[in-house]
Amino acid sequence: MHAGDFPLTLTHVLRRMRTVHGGSEVVTQVDDDGRTVRTTYADLGARIDSLAAGLRSLGVDQGDRVATLAWNSQEHLEAYYAVPCLGAVLHTVNLRQSPEQVAYTINHAGDRVLIVDDSLVAGIAAVLPELRTVEHVVVIGARDIGDTDGTDGTGDIGGVPQVIRYDELLAAHQGATVEWPELDERLDAALCYTSGTTGNPKGVAYTHRTLMLHTLVMGAHDTFRVSEQDRLLSVVPMFHAMGWNMPYIAGMLGADLILPKSYLQPAHLVRLIEDEKITGSSGVPTIWMDVLRHADEHHSDLSTLSNVLVGGTQVPPTLMRAFDEHYGVSIVQGWGMTEILPGATVAHDPPRPSGQDRWTRRAMAGRISPLYEVRITDEAGDVLPSDGIAVGEIEIRGPIVATEYYRNPEATEATFHDGWLRTGDVGTADQRGWLRITDRAKDVIKSGGEWISSADLESGLLAHPAVLEAAVIAVPDPRWSERPLACVVTTTDVAPEELNEFLADRFEKWWLPDSYVFLDALPRTGTGKFDKKVLRSRLAHGETDT
Repeated sequence: MHAGDFPLTLTHVLRRMRTVHGGSEVVTQVDDDGRTVRTTYADLGARIDSLAAGLRSLGVDQGDRVATLAWNSQEHLEAYYAVPCLGAVLHTVNLRQSPEQVAYTINHAGDRVLIVDDSLVAGIAAVLPELRTVEHVVVIGARDIGDTDGTDGTGDIGGVPQVIRYDELLAAHQGATVEWPELDERLDAALCYTSGTTGNPKGVAYTHRTLMLHTLVMGAHDTFRVSEQDRLLSVVPMFHAMGWNMPYIAGMLGADLILPKSYLQPAHLVRLIEDEKITGSSGVPTIWMDVLRHADEHHSDLSTLSNVLVGGTQVPPTLMRAFDEHYGVSIVQGWGMTEILPGATVAHDPPRPSGQDRWTRRAMAGRISPLYEVRITDEAGDVLPSDGIAVGEIEIRGPIVATEYYRNPEATEATFHDGWLRTGDVGTADQRGWLRITDRAKDVIKSGGEWISSADLESGLLAHPAVLEAAVIAVPDPRWSERPLACVVTTTDVAPEELNEFLADRFEKWWLPDSYVFLDALPRTGTGKFDKKVLRSRLAHGETDT
């Protein structure tokens, strides 16, 4: 092997984490009162050895798939390292999906072992007999699972054999010495499935090389801006696009990692920020909107928090400004997908920021990160100029970008072409690499042959002091084909006319919503985004009064 052919595998991150950064720590909240469990990275490495030896004893070999159905916890982090470093594939199952979708993804992946939190067993007990390939169920936690499944906690769960307690598996292999295999960097390391909003979820396999390149790029100063001095609050679910890769970034760079488990309510997150002196985090806008409201109402101390990478949907400028003005916290917008991993663009302040230019840039999806390339295409597939004006579908490529869906040639053919991924996002790009996303293709409203951006209208509505949440969807119109309908949550009574008058200063008159629906709360997806699919369904079934 040539000296420069050192393999880019996660085994390197594991070695570095437990030695160079052995004194850093992982902290997990374990109960509603805020009690935590702490482990150094060096001690974590020993537990990873035990888990790896335990999985080998269950017959897990290179190429086998191991599923996790778990919250953000130390045990889940251990699986993040043990499974791929054995040469197996870590399948992080979306615990927000229906039991039927969970069963579909596990069967489609062909998982041999399922590692599941005891609090989640009851939710999937009914479909466990349908898991055709699962041979072992490893249960995290000490809760008596017999109360929900009719077993004594040591036998079958719904007919699946070999139920094993996680702690007992590790105890049986405590002190094990693991000979980690030399792996090919192009070997699959992890598997994530899309949310499945249309049809069955689609799998995206990440190789060791993919995850290593993403870790290196995101650890750079102009992306996640993480160092050994940081204490990172891992809010993004570890089942969602590798938890935005925070587990490997923290391990590589030595940042402390704080894991909230299922305690994602704003009161818990704010307490963790205060008690653990959190410096950085990430998540979808709705989570941080809730955190902001709680912090403002309780005069919380967020003085240690510096940067929060927020994405998943367009970040309201009002959210960024409020955190900046109230707490000196930079809410940094980023863009990514399961297929490309998050952070493909990041909207840090431009050099020598000034006045409105600063916020204009910060409101964009961001500047393209290293190892990614983007282009804009029209409906015919022709490439449009990168002039910051031409609007079209965003396509992306690079060594971190997927080139196919796992065992799904039909979806692959529809989404990937000539080395490029059709993202389904609509926007503009300029020659300096700045990307502006105006909408998802399915969310753009086409009225009278002209495009209306639902995302821009939502940001405009959220700037109104009475509006807490906003989602804009298209409704059929006999004259204009489609018109915007605004679904809003407000703090006080406010008339639609007042909201449109507020928007009129920012948008053309024909952009303004024709109708409003006032709700107590907007439905959310499993990752915390506002769920427009549910709103459209309610409208179609007459459940939303317009």
